[in-house]
Amino acid sequence: MEELLTLRKYIEEKKLDQALEFVAELEEMLKEDKLNKIFSYAVILLLYLVKQEAKKRTTRSWDFSIYNFIKEIKKINKRRKSGGYYATEEELKEIIMDAFDTAIRKASLEAFEGKYSPEELILQIDSNLIQSLALKLILS
Repeated sequence: MEELLTLRKYIEEKKLDQALEFVAELEEMLKEDKLNKIFSYAVILLLYLVKQEAKKRTTRSWDFSIYNFIKEIKKINKRRKSGGYYATEEELKEIIMDAFDTAIRKASLEAFEGKYSPEELILQIDSNLIQSLALKLILS
């Protein structure tokens, strides 16, 4: 709310350059918030994809979780009124690459009752395939 009052003040005082700068800052803050949420969902999506690959099986619960997190990522990334997306395909790829490290660490605690370290677990999977699949699912 404070941001809107600041913007109103700039407009009323006819400080349009400052108002436009402020709008650009607000847009950047909004995008950063969206990207952070996408990252959080991507970690969990990747966690389930890693577990599927490592265990060479799936469950209906895992399948539903994968579906749900893809849906959430798509919903967050979509600009509702203006159309388009917050994150480009390249930004989504970077987010997935960044999120993979966290996902593999979490998966090492969950898969095989925590028997394998992240380094041991990563040797059992094709990390590039998993990341490519995650991106493909998000973009489809």
